[in-house]
Amino acid sequence: MKYTRVSALAALGLAATLSLTACNGDDSGSDAAANGSSSSSSSGSSSSGSASSGSGETSQDGAKSEGGSDSKAGAGAGSGASNTGKVTFCKTADLAIDAADAAPDESTGRIDVTMINRGSTTCSATGFAGVDIKDEDNTSNPVGRGHAQPRVTTLKPGDAAVFNLAYDIDSSGDSLSHPTNLLVTPPNETHSVTLKWPEGAGAIKGAYTDVEVYPTHTTN
Repeated sequence: MKYTRVSALAALGLAATLSLTACNGDDSGSDAAANGSSSSSSSGSSSSGSASSGSGETSQDGAKSEGGSDSKAGAGAGSGASNTGKVTFCKTADLAIDAADAAPDESTGRIDVTMINRGSTTCSATGFAGVDIKDEDNTSNPVGRGHAQPRVTTLKPGDAAVFNLAYDIDSSGDSLSHPTNLLVTPPNETHSVTLKWPEGAGAIKGAYTDVEVYPTHTTN
């Protein structure tokens, strides 16, 4: 009986030990699973943050790139707008120039010199033209400027500008001036054209220095 009781107690102890060992193993597995899940979650969260950060940097770089592109385009447009908007002075070669008698009465001599922009771009004819009068003795005499302020004279293709020569008419028949030609240099130009003295224009009273040239203006 004693042997049987001891065996029974030993069996109970062994069962208890096995039960305790089993419990401890489950806890370890649970902890490991928990740790694995936590580690996996932490790793996944970190990976997502990196992607977000990477995505943000790419977006920022892209914005800078686009901004830089826009900045260059803007500068180009501005520069282009400055060159297109700037109006240069009319070139003699782009102007059709003619002179005509425009005397308002028998005592006042006036010659209108018309300049038509036959170029393909808008230009400025603002200011005083240079004018010399050539006499039949082949001498040339510069014409002085009248007292007047220049007006802004911008010519689109096909537009015309006019400037005037003014003098007193000598009706005595004793004038010492015998003009044959006008040498005209448009404002701010160096190349001139030679025009015939207008037919029918009255004789100049006094000297060529008494003739005055006035600034250009548009015909509109």
